[in-house]
Amino acid sequence: MSETASSVKSVQRMSRPEVSWKDISNPGCHVEIGTGDLCRIPKEALITGSSPLIRKESHGASRLVWLDDNPYITTFEARMLACENNIKPNF
Repeated sequence: MSETASSVKSVQRMSRPEVSWKDISNPGCHVEIGTGDLCRIPKEALITGSSPLIRKESHGASRLVWLDDNPYITTFEARMLACENNIKPNF
């Protein structure tokens, strides 16, 4: 009688969407690909006509990877999600 036990489960990971700053339309938590910086974007930052809560100026175009709909996920969870997407966290 031969039984094989597997201690490793196969996990299929889906890649998370990449967006530019101007394409962010929903609140959430994002990580910048080039720098590994965490960006928490609350719903108040996206209200049309209000003062921007987020302002970033750069000569280069930065790309962000969406991590979660909740801008207030724990830093640990955000780090783990960044690592799972091959981005070295800088936070």
